Amino acid sequence: MAPKRPDGAGALPKPPVESTAPMKPRSGPLYAALDLGTNSCRMLIAEPQGEQFRVVDSFSKSVQLGAGLEKSGRLSRGSIARTIQALRICQQKLRRHRVTRMRLVATEACRRADNGTQFLDRVARETGLRLDIIRPQEEAQLAVVSCAPLVSPGTDQLLVVDIGGGSTELVWIDLTEVPRDERVRSIMRLCNGFEGPCDEGPRARVVDWISVPLGVATLRDQFQDVEDDAARFALMSWFFEENLAEFAPYKEEQMREGFQIVGTSGTVTTVAASHLGLRRYDRNRVDGLRMTSDEIDRVIRSYLDLGPEGRRRDPRIGLDRHALIMSGAAILQALLRCWPTDRLSVADRGLREGMLYAQMAADGVLDRGAG
Repeated sequence: MAPKRPDGAGALPKPPVESTAPMKPRSGPLYAALDLGTNSCRMLIAEPQGEQFRVVDSFSKSVQLGAGLEKSGRLSRGSIARTIQALRICQQKLRRHRVTRMRLVATEACRRADNGTQFLDRVARETGLRLDIIRPQEEAQLAVVSCAPLVSPGTDQLLVVDIGGGSTELVWIDLTEVPRDERVRSIMRLCNGFEGPCDEGPRARVVDWISVPLGVATLRDQFQDVEDDAARFALMSWFFEENLAEFAPYKEEQMREGFQIVGTSGTVTTVAASHLGLRRYDRNRVDGLRMTSDEIDRVIRSYLDLGPEGRRRDPRIGLDRHALIMSGAAILQALLRCWPTDRLSVADRGLREGMLYAQMAADGVLDRGAG
């Protein structure tokens, strides 16, 4: 006989209560960017400030939208319910701040799910939020734009890596023909695409880019049947490297001088926080941190030594990340194996920041002469 469900099981939680705290008056328009990924729902609300922007409100929640997607090919009822509840909170924040300029997007889980479009139709009906499913190339270019401020003036070759829940984007950029004082701006000019003319000045040259349909959630799901922790980690790392076969710019040259890798993801920031020994996450200490490959390797080895139960209890990793950290670390290890480098730059920024910059740049509200 099938087990009975407890009373109320599967029921939606009560709608979130909207905050009544007073808002500070704003001198200009607010912009919003929402990124609905395979694992998380995240949103930023910001106002233009000089050449960049200042965040006035934010939201982040692990919704596990892609849970079970690898096996069924569909978004589950539970994942949909969790995600809609998170999006209701986002809708309340947008209404409370009276945001009219916004970009709301969904990525790999909705791209792959058979019911992805139907899910977004339901989101629009129940929350009033209309999300666009963006192409992998746009996801990659916006992640690159967000990381531009972390690029060193002496960087000639740049690899930007965005490890997501359902996919990983890699973009290789050649800056050798761009004057050093223009290199950051030349990367930001990629917000409108990797190719085509640019009237504002020199644009960084994209040598190659790839979107690998493996992220921390999808890679983990493919190897869940492997019981041994170390064996599962090794298999995930080698499997991810196999999927990089079509992306190999300058792979044989193994340059170090003038080469920089920037990593943006929860995996990279978690590894950085563990390296620093942070029991409470501090973005100011993590964003822009440079870690050596030896330091990264030591952190990954400490995760393996802890085992699944030890990682679950480790405050540096956190409850939202412990089940995904080893698949993310496997991706990170594979990248450092392919392109040995002395240092990796940690970026606590990504798609949302890129969307904000692109919107503000299009509206002409950023001070291009600032900074």
